Amino acid sequence: MSNYQSAIEAVKAIKEQAGSSWAAINPESAARMRTQNRFKTGLDIAKYTADIMRSDMDAYDADSSKYTQSLGCWHGFVGQQKMIAIKKHFDGKTDRRYLYLSGWMVAALRSEFGPLPDQSMHEKTSVASLVAELYTFLRQADARELGGLFRDLDAASEGEKAAIQDKIDNHVTHVVPIIADIDAGFGNAEATYLMAKQMIEAGACALQIENQVADEKQCGHQDGKVTVPHADFHSKIRALRYAFLELGIDNGIIVARTDSEGAGLTKEIAVVKEPGDQGDIYNSFLDVEEIDVADMAEGDVCFNRNGKLVRPKRLPSGLYQFRQGTGEERCVFDSIEAIKAGADLLWIETATPNVADITAMMNEVRKEIPNAKLVYNNSPSFNWTLNFRQQAFDAMVAAGEDVSAYVRADLMNVEYDQTELSATADDKIRTFQADTSREAGIFHHLITLPTYHTTALSVDNLAKEYFGEAGMLGYVKGVQRKEIRQGIACVKHQNMSGSDMGDDHKEYFAGENALKAGGAKNTSNQF
Repeated sequence: MSNYQSAIEAVKAIKEQAGSSWAAINPESAARMRTQNRFKTGLDIAKYTADIMRSDMDAYDADSSKYTQSLGCWHGFVGQQKMIAIKKHFDGKTDRRYLYLSGWMVAALRSEFGPLPDQSMHEKTSVASLVAELYTFLRQADARELGGLFRDLDAASEGEKAAIQDKIDNHVTHVVPIIADIDAGFGNAEATYLMAKQMIEAGACALQIENQVADEKQCGHQDGKVTVPHADFHSKIRALRYAFLELGIDNGIIVARTDSEGAGLTKEIAVVKEPGDQGDIYNSFLDVEEIDVADMAEGDVCFNRNGKLVRPKRLPSGLYQFRQGTGEERCVFDSIEAIKAGADLLWIETATPNVADITAMMNEVRKEIPNAKLVYNNSPSFNWTLNFRQQAFDAMVAAGEDVSAYVRADLMNVEYDQTELSATADDKIRTFQADTSREAGIFHHLITLPTYHTTALSVDNLAKEYFGEAGMLGYVKGVQRKEIRQGIACVKHQNMSGSDMGDDHKEYFAGENALKAGGAKNTSNQF
């Protein structure tokens, strides 16, 4: 990126060519606006962030401690505040920290239909709209931060200017990669391609797609999931790649999510072209019974397997059932085939957050794809406290330790919070991401719905206090005083919303005639 001074010189040259009608245009003001608007389009963002993510993937291959993380954000402001906080707490850097866009939260919070379950019923375009919104807020965070540096530059002594100039020229952007959820593709492969283009044009460099039936899609942590044969899923993976290539994002990232571990149903019997192909293996997992032709009933669907006539078990819904206990094997098979079809990263949903279970599946995948990498949902659908306390309990039993002080089914009880078992479980939760990145090939850890839960929790706490005996003290003590003491920039909400930038622009446009909002009578000066 060119520095601020070179931007001033560039605008000066343009102004000279334009002639006297541009006399009132200040090159320094225009250069500031250019510097504050580094990314002009969503495709500029997608190109920049794809490079970051590819570089991070290479770094992880060399050192598994360099895994990446994200939190799901349901509004641009939430994503913006997350990245401002990251820069504040981690030396002004955003390294290996992304945003996640959850289809679940779009359905629950961003649909014009109102709250919806995670079943692809929300408007298709709402996902791309949220990508654009997130990047609008992140770009505004850049502009706000740089605007503050420009004001510091104006007020600085000659001896101070060089250090501020360096901060401007080496400004770390709030813009980071977004992994965006395209569900099961919102229709056929053409629909998937069109939706992908919108999301990429909005700035998404990484798209996550799952192998469920588009019109039967369920949340990965609910029952009733229905998968599709590989031919259907892989056509959508190729649709994503074509969308990236058409738009010039040649290194865009595709995350292939398989829900097979918890999915017991399929809508189709796969087409088999030759014995042992993808379709044949897919069908081999079906729950079937061998029959004679004479046993076929009207409307039965049967097929040949190894020279025998078999009838798959079919539900009243018309869906076919897989054999019990094949979920992990199908998940491994689907993951391997997805990478062979062009996916860059995998996503496996598991029943519980268990290091050994995830590692076992990824070890099988890596037998065929040695550098296979996983995106893993550290899901709020798991009861993390109960799961890890039970794992700690089971480890104690296996080691022959005395567990008579504990009731395994009641380990969530607050009475256990100060016990050795609880401390062991909490330590395993703390190291879960590092452990699974080292053992199970997890490149990216995310929490899908954290800000859904934090919003509910913070509003509950505020409502309890403000509408109770605490009254206004409930807000002051529980919110504002904490904002001030923790250095939350948003306490100056007028500044965060862009008021100071607006004042700067008014001065650029109208000079001394500008009517500014940030004068002596602005109550924000109290902070």
